[in-house]
Amino acid sequence: MAEFLTDIETLRSRARKEMEKGPVTDAYGADLDRVLQVLNEALATELVCVLRYKRHYYTASGLYSEPVAAEFLEHAGEEQEHADKLAKRIVQLGGEPDFNPDTLTKRSHAQYDESPGLIDMIKEDLVAERVAIASYTEIAKWLGDGDPTTRRVFEDLLAQEEEHADDLRGLLERIPQDQQGI
Repeated sequence: MAEFLTDIETLRSRARKEMEKGPVTDAYGADLDRVLQVLNEALATELVCVLRYKRHYYTASGLYSEPVAAEFLEHAGEEQEHADKLAKRIVQLGGEPDFNPDTLTKRSHAQYDESPGLIDMIKEDLVAERVAIASYTEIAKWLGDGDPTTRRVFEDLLAQEEEHADDLRGLLERIPQDQQGI
């Protein structure tokens, strides 16, 4: 195992400087302004997903709607938890979470959807999950070792987005083909 590159006295001295930056030290290796922008885009994505899932929950109807609506509600809650984690990380890094509803859909990677049919709702939610998966995978790779904490936040979100996509695919597979027009 390699020795520490910096002696403890130097670390202590550096820790006393710029204490207002909280967890952001000289060791932080990412572009902080860009990380905050990416985090706010992800926050917008999660908030749009909450709204889309909630709409789908309340408007789902038809023969197979009860279990599908229950899945929509569960996903809405989990997407809200994602938004909360992202907002918390933004604040930890000294930024301000952007909840401005006027620009939410412009900043979001996912789209809002008002599909009237149950199958179309599931498909649009699956598309949004796949967008989040691709986006969060790219973000985690981009962050690399520059900001391992934020990278882990995205990796955790990514794992749940993959689970959501799998759930939605499973819902599509359980509805008989001849009933998918309902």
